[in-house]
Amino acid sequence: MFAPANPNPSISKEDMNIQQLEYILAVDTYRHFAKAAERCRVTQPTLSMMVQKLEDELGVKLFDRNAQPIRPTPTGKKVIEQARNALSQITRIKEIVREEERSLRGIFRLAVLPTIAPYLLPRFFQRLSEEYPELDIRVLEMKTAPTIEALRDGEVDAAIIANRPTEPFLRGEVLYYEQFLGYVARSEPAFKKDLIRTADISGERLWLLDEGHCFRDQLVRFCEMEKVKVHQAAYRLGSLETFMRMVENGDGITFIPELATLQLSPEQKELTRPFAIPKPTREIVLVTRVDFIRHTITDVLIESIKKAVPKEMLTLRGGQKVM
Repeated sequence: MFAPANPNPSISKEDMNIQQLEYILAVDTYRHFAKAAERCRVTQPTLSMMVQKLEDELGVKLFDRNAQPIRPTPTGKKVIEQARNALSQITRIKEIVREEERSLRGIFRLAVLPTIAPYLLPRFFQRLSEEYPELDIRVLEMKTAPTIEALRDGEVDAAIIANRPTEPFLRGEVLYYEQFLGYVARSEPAFKKDLIRTADISGERLWLLDEGHCFRDQLVRFCEMEKVKVHQAAYRLGSLETFMRMVENGDGITFIPELATLQLSPEQKELTRPFAIPKPTREIVLVTRVDFIRHTITDVLIESIKKAVPKEMLTLRGGQKVM
């Protein structure tokens, strides 16, 4: 019996391995061979050689190396998209097996908002790592929009964000409800009041995060400050912790999430002020794709987080308003 002819003699059974597909995806992501090699934990010559070998095997150029930054060729874009799909299916096969075994091992990539991570992760992460030493949870701090893209592209397995997902390919489970509080310098008129009202807030004295942070966007909408000019004109790349230090030095007002107050000293707590009713509140949600399989891990993660936050934060309280 004759073996069937290979319709494309340039591609043999030994060609195009999983590693090569991972390399071209890394080059597409970083648009730089050195950065892609660092991400793949190989030397740049090794990665370049493997990509070149794949191009030779396929008989096409996948990347335009003369462009700065490097970019895929038209054919390369199509190949990269198929490579992404193929690797996703391979990962899915492994996940099916692990879930059938109810396995709590392997790599689990978790995206967390920068306004959540510093206050939530220290409350449960180390304990979870000690309890499940074979589970390698890799945390990436990301804003909401890049997080949604990473979930869509399969670059992360789950995410902790501050709103329920509206995208049809995602589903979410509320972990807890978190109020916003004012953090007020002693020199501010609001410091003399027990509650903060939106009418008391002056944009010229306000420190807020950059646009693109849902923490900022939710507060701006709640306080009806869409057109206000805040301190960002002088400080564009601030963080909540930086703004808190500015307030402590007597300059202006900022807002902090409820969990942050659990890390404050008695002197710092004197600077916090709750909002008057309705109290602005955000939902902290664990989000996965609807086709996500490894529920054993997310179940453990959800349980660990809910045990780590105060019980009163697990339900929406009276006077709170979800933004």
